[in-house]
Amino acid sequence: MSKSSTALLFFSAASLAFLSGCSSPGEQVSAALPQQNAGSAPNTQTVGVVKVTRHPVAEKLTVSSELVPFQEIDVYAKESGFVKQLLVDYGSHVRAGQLMAVLEIPELEAQLQQDQAAIIAQNDEVTRETHEVERVKAQHNVLHLEYARIASVAKAQPGLVAQQEVDDAQGKDLAAESQIEATQGALQAARSQLVVAKAKLSRDQALFAYARITAPFDGVVTQRYANLGALMQAGTSSSTQAMPLVRLSEEDLYRLVIPVPETYVKYIKVGDPIEVRVPSLGHSFAGKVTRFSVDVSSSTRTMHTEVDVENRTGELVPGLYAEAVLSIVERPDALALPLQALDRSGSVVTVFIVNPQGRLEQRTVTLGAQSANYAEALAGLREGENIVVSDRSGLKAGEVVATHAIEPMSYDASPDNSQSK
Repeated sequence: MSKSSTALLFFSAASLAFLSGCSSPGEQVSAALPQQNAGSAPNTQTVGVVKVTRHPVAEKLTVSSELVPFQEIDVYAKESGFVKQLLVDYGSHVRAGQLMAVLEIPELEAQLQQDQAAIIAQNDEVTRETHEVERVKAQHNVLHLEYARIASVAKAQPGLVAQQEVDDAQGKDLAAESQIEATQGALQAARSQLVVAKAKLSRDQALFAYARITAPFDGVVTQRYANLGALMQAGTSSSTQAMPLVRLSEEDLYRLVIPVPETYVKYIKVGDPIEVRVPSLGHSFAGKVTRFSVDVSSSTRTMHTEVDVENRTGELVPGLYAEAVLSIVERPDALALPLQALDRSGSVVTVFIVNPQGRLEQRTVTLGAQSANYAEALAGLREGENIVVSDRSGLKAGEVVATHAIEPMSYDASPDNSQSK
C-alpha cells in the first residue's frame, strides 16, 4: 500500500469518529433501527368499520309475473242466429246482466207461435173433456135413479116387476158409472197434454231468450269477434266451429299468479299482505295471498300461488308486468350487520372485526334473515363490535389497523331474493 492510500484511510476514520461524538444518543438509536420499524406508524392501514347494532331485518322474496283478470271469458251464443244488434265494442264497460247483442232466430220465433197454438188447442180439449164428464155424470144420475126406483118396487112388491127389467136397469147404471171413469181419465189426459204444451212453450221461450246475449259479470270488452249480420253458431255443439261474440274481462279485480320456490313454501299463508309493484305505472298496489295449490310441482319445484289485487283506480290492465313482494321472515330486533361486510366461501361466512386493541380478528358467523342491505347474525358477533366493511383483500388476522367509522346504511327492507315466472 502506498503512503498516499494510508493517509486517506486515516482521514476517513478520524472523520467518522468526530461525527459520532457530535451525535445525540437518541439520534444514534434511530440510525441503528431497521428502516421498516422506523416507518411502521405512518404505514398502518386504515379500514372502514361500522358497529354491530340491533334494528329490524325483513327478508323478502320478489316473484315476477303478469297480471291477469280475475275472470276472463269468451262469450258465445247459446243458439244459432244472425247478429241483429251489436251494442258493445272494444273497451266497452258493461255491468252484469247488461245487454250486449241481440240475435235473430226465425226458426225459434215460428216454434213459439206453434207452441202457443198448441196450448190454445189443448185448452179447448180440456174444456171439451170437462163438459163430457159433466154430461156423463148427468146421464148416470138419471139411470141410477131409474134403477133405484125399480129395485125399490121389486123389493116392496115381489113379482110386480120382472127380474129382467131390474137387471137391465142395474146394468145401465153400472155402464154409466164406468163411462164417468172413462171420461174423467180422458179429461186428466187432456190436462196432462196441456201441461206438456206449456212446458214446451217455456223451453222454447228460454231458448229464445238466449237471442239476447247479456254480460255474465261486470267487466270490459277486450275483443270483438262478430259484426252485424254475422251468423253465430251455437257454442254448445262440438261439431261446429263456433265463434265467440266478444271476450269479456273483469276489471275490478286482478290476480297475480306467482310460482313460489319450495324453499319458501312453508312461509306462505292465506291472507298474507303482498306488495305488488307495477314498474310501468311507477307505483305499487296492495294485494294479499288468496289461494295456493298446496302442492309443489315436480317439474318446476314451485307452488302455484295467487294474489288478488283490487283495481279501484282502473289503472291496471291485463298483461301488465308486475312484481309480488312477499314477506318471508321479519325480525324486529335483529343483531344486524351489513351484507358488504360478509366474506363467503361455500357455505362458510366470515367477517373481520377490529378488537379493542386495534387488531383484526376473523370470525365465522351464522346468518338468519337477510334484507337487501343487512343480515341477521345468529352467532359469532356481539352488539357494539366494530366490523370491517371496506376492502378486505389485503387484510390478515392479527394485523394492527387504524379504524375509520363509516356512516351505516339506512335500514332498507326491499327484497333480497327474486324469482321470475
